[in-house]
Amino acid sequence: MKGFFKKKEKQMLETKPKKTKVRTVGTRKKTVTILWVLFIGSLAFAIYKNFTAIDQHTVHEREIIETKILDTSAIESFTKNFVKDYYTWQNEKDSIEEREEKINYYLTEDLQALNTDTVRDDIPTSSSVSNIDIWSVIPDNDDTFRVVYSVDQKITEDKDIQRIRSTYRILLHQDNAGNLVIKQNPTLWSIPNKSDYEPQQPESNGTVDSDTVQEVTEFLETFFSFYPTATDKELAYYVRDHALPLINQEYVFSELINPVFQEKENQIKVWVTVKYLNETTKATQFSQYELILEKDRNWMIVE
Repeated sequence: MKGFFKKKEKQMLETKPKKTKVRTVGTRKKTVTILWVLFIGSLAFAIYKNFTAIDQHTVHEREIIETKILDTSAIESFTKNFVKDYYTWQNEKDSIEEREEKINYYLTEDLQALNTDTVRDDIPTSSSVSNIDIWSVIPDNDDTFRVVYSVDQKITEDKDIQRIRSTYRILLHQDNAGNLVIKQNPTLWSIPNKSDYEPQQPESNGTVDSDTVQEVTEFLETFFSFYPTATDKELAYYVRDHALPLINQEYVFSELINPVFQEKENQIKVWVTVKYLNETTKATQFSQYELILEKDRNWMIVE
């Protein structure tokens, strides 16, 4: 009997299931630590980007550009007075001495000494100024200005008379009180030349049909025939919001020259030259217009 129980116990021990080993990953393992570091870093970066993005949208920078208006009236008047005195003399000692005294008022002491002999006592010519043109007044720095001018002179020598035109540049100093002095002598210079710019000429692009062209042409001929003497009330019937000013002068309409028509968004744009005869001078006047027309009940010039 005892042997029987031992045998039974042995069988039970043999049939008891074996316990499966389970590997667990602890929070202190290197891989988990790395993952946590990446997660926390990503979260911190996302929060940082979020706040900086908000800052970029809420902070607005404004650049304020101040426009400084340069008043050159005093500089131009000072220059013209100087030019008149500098280029005017008679071939007489008293006149030459008077000129020297006058120009010293405009010049620094160094320039006064330099200009002592510009017009000698024995000079055979006399000079008078007929016209002065100021071409440019350009700031050289905060207190110095470059002025380019032309002067027309009548030069008389015995019975011979010549008219010459010359261009010069001077440098002027202006102090805080607005006082002026010339610090560089008149230096030979040049005036601006004619530009070779040619504007692009508009062309009709076929957007306006022939009936509309005829209708608009008739409207313009009617309008420009009375426009020079039109009253404000008459003008309001053809022109909206004072797109063209009152003229109130005697001009006789002659013709429209080379009108160009283009249609855009229910409007007609017209480039046209209007030929008039000036009743007073008897000269021909060519006035050039760039107009925008609209039609409601009748055609109107809107711009």
